[in-house]
Amino acid sequence: MSALKDRYTKEVEVEEVLLDASNIPEFNRARLEGKRELPLTRKNVRTLWILFSLISIAFLYQIITLQVIGGEKYRLIAENNRVDEALIIAERGVVYDRRGEMMVWNEVDTTGEYDFPIRAYTDRSGLGQVLGYVSYPKRDKRGYFFRTDYLGRSGVELAFDDILKGENGSKIIEVDALSEVISEYAIDSPDEGGAITLSIDSELSEAMYDIISTSSIKAGFRSGAAAIMNIHTGEILALTSFPSFDPEVMADGDDVELIQQYNLDDRLPFLNKVIGGAYTPGSIVKPFVAYAALEEGVIDPNRVISSNGQIVIPNPYSPSNPSIFRDWRSHGKMTMREGIAFSSNVYFYLIGGGLPKNAVPQAGINSTFTGLGITKMAKNYRRFGLGSLTGVNIAQEQAGVVPDPEWKRDVFDDDWRLGDTYFTAIGQFGFLTTPIQMLRAYAALANGGYLLEPHVVAGQQSEKIDIEIDVVKMQVVHEGMRMTVNFPGGTARPLERQDVAIAAKSGTAEVGVGNAYVNSWAAGFWPYEEPEYSFILMMDHAPRSNALGATRIMGDVVEWMSINRPEYLGIETESEL
Repeated sequence: MSALKDRYTKEVEVEEVLLDASNIPEFNRARLEGKRELPLTRKNVRTLWILFSLISIAFLYQIITLQVIGGEKYRLIAENNRVDEALIIAERGVVYDRRGEMMVWNEVDTTGEYDFPIRAYTDRSGLGQVLGYVSYPKRDKRGYFFRTDYLGRSGVELAFDDILKGENGSKIIEVDALSEVISEYAIDSPDEGGAITLSIDSELSEAMYDIISTSSIKAGFRSGAAAIMNIHTGEILALTSFPSFDPEVMADGDDVELIQQYNLDDRLPFLNKVIGGAYTPGSIVKPFVAYAALEEGVIDPNRVISSNGQIVIPNPYSPSNPSIFRDWRSHGKMTMREGIAFSSNVYFYLIGGGLPKNAVPQAGINSTFTGLGITKMAKNYRRFGLGSLTGVNIAQEQAGVVPDPEWKRDVFDDDWRLGDTYFTAIGQFGFLTTPIQMLRAYAALANGGYLLEPHVVAGQQSEKIDIEIDVVKMQVVHEGMRMTVNFPGGTARPLERQDVAIAAKSGTAEVGVGNAYVNSWAAGFWPYEEPEYSFILMMDHAPRSNALGATRIMGDVVEWMSINRPEYLGIETESEL
């Protein structure tokens, strides 16, 4: 072996160099014939051994680091990459109407956009402002929730958010190396939100909406609103505002074009006009002026006042330019009951503002006549809740305006005049009120003098605030309102019926530049003998030439009720006979 080693490492024979030199052309170079390998030196072997040792040491170090030193740490990381904790969004509570019909509920999102329940809303029209809508929980770009709850944005969804929202839960999700879910395990079950039963009759509200909508198109009204309330409990039986919106469209937020149409609509479909719309009331304030005049002893209810169509107040500074306050027609002679029934402006000018000495004689008054005056009149309006919030919570309210000298000084920096009192007595000038205020005021007028907070929760009893009215004097007002419906010349004759006795008051308020438009009102209560419900219906901004008034529209609502909800009118059905 030693000789062989010496031979290949120390010396090379000459014949080996010239090996097969005579047959060079026959060498098969592809098979390495005629080639010799160079021997490996000790240095080369040592270098390879050192390199191999270093690589082995590096691998051994990494194994010890991963498995021994950082084993627990990396095990937890591996587990967390395989298992994750996720949020379970709780179902929101269901909303029912007073008859048990579902108005708002939850559904599975079939589009796959949401992995939590989505809100579904009734298809009945005219309930958008009542029910409101929600915004959904939201994820960031990495898929984590940054908003973990539904947010009530308006209506019932906002007002009763604390009841409707549930308590979220959590779950463990196991995924494979491709992040595909293998299994899910709930570790904290969610608690669904509480259900609410509203006092609202959804079908009646829809019927009112459809009647108002059709009438608006027919007569050129811009918008309208209506509500009915139990005068003893404060429960709102029906409420609608035209035009309305689709709550599902707002909750989903996908139909950008339709949402834009809602936002640009000058009829304000998002505004709950019953609660948040402030309008000039016109003659529906006259029953309150009549009661105050009786209570203050301004006039005997049987005293006769005559209207020839106007009151003329001389102008001492310009005798040829007197102030003329017109009635809407010449009514002739009338007592208080007839003054209410005919809605005579002259009658209420006089009991509200009186007749100064320089204007006598007029209207059958031959001496100075002292009316209520603005201070007592404004106080009485506020007594019935006008100019203040009612407390209803399903929409943002407006307080409105009851005009008085302080208000005029603040707004116009001007003194109060007799004509201002006259106009305030017939619900004009700067007077602004919401339909919900008038609904509550008429309820107090009908229930013996108790102000209630309107609400939409079935079975809830509102606290009663006694405003201490004289029921005997108020009976005169009731009789005048009944005559408004059933007496020749009464302004609410479309509400006369054989099956239910209604007491009502109409109102027409002039609005717009040059009084080119009118708001039409109908207000009252039923049954006349033992009142249960007050109502309000307001039609907004129609041309003066319009002949379709709010009392006719409310008459259509009552007709629908007589067929579909006779129990609300106190009409006995065949099954009860």
